[in-house]
Amino acid sequence: QVQLVESGGGLVQTGGSLRLSCAASGRTLGTYVMAWFRQAPGKDRELLARITWSSGSTYYADSVKGRFTISRDNAKNTVYLEMNSVKPEDTAVYYCANQQRGAPRYDYWGQGTQVTVSS
Repeated sequence: QVQLVESGGGLVQTGGSLRLSCAASGRTLGTYVMAWFRQAPGKDRELLARITWSSGSTYYADSVKGRFTISRDNAKNTVYLEMNSVKPEDTAVYYCANQQRGAPRYDYWGQGTQVTVSS
């Protein structure tokens, strides 16, 4: 089992910045990928960014490319999402997720943290 705890959400003005954190505990040695998703009311959950735990290679969705940055601290088992130039459409609940080596999907999810961008 892997436990994920997000933090750092809140209210931010359009054009501002916010940094989300996700601390992992438990079977973290088996981590292959960590990712950030978001879900706005009435919309599907959206993959924003992911990072391969061993190599640090990253992927970004077009909607956040150039504005958001995913990073990791292996020693702290923590993944971050730096959000810059935020827009009202970034308002959502943000979740981190963990994919274990050999697993076909993200099996572990955090409880989510609300991000609200005011116009």
